Amino acid sequence: MRALVDEDDKVLSRQLTEALVGNGYAVDTAHDDEEGHFLGDTEPYDVIVLDTGLPVMDVIEVLEQWRAAEKPTPVLMLTARDRWREKIAGLDAGADDYVTKPFQMEGVLARIRWSVCRWMYATTRPMRKIASLVRPRVARSIRSSAR
Repeated sequence: MRALVDEDDKVLSRQLTEALVGNGYAVDTAHDDEEGHFLGDTEPYDVIVLDTGLPVMDVIEVLEQWRAAEKPTPVLMLTARDRWREKIAGLDAGADDYVTKPFQMEGVLARIRWSVCRWMYATTRPMRKIASLVRPRVARSIRSSAR
């Protein structure tokens, strides 16, 4: 599985990358919206984690362009802002999910798993099959973090 993490906070980007690598992803990172936009346009990813606070481009427009180009890659948006209108704008632009910072890494990983499973299997598997793919991993990760 391939992931793109586009986050300008280098510490958070590293933490997200390590968590995804630890869960079997090959991860590319971008630290600005232009690089992230380019990678999202040119590389095949299974999921994109996109910070909404990137400095140059409007990430809502970037996401709208990807969706207009029929790129179905699941996108999880991260934001330090908590205004509901921004969340709605992100979801309406085509984000699969929207997480407000600060967050628990296990929660973000669960959202990514669910988005990827939904994207990969939604057209070929009934929803109960998708849930069965997600649930065992969640239970394992909760047990391992409780130790």
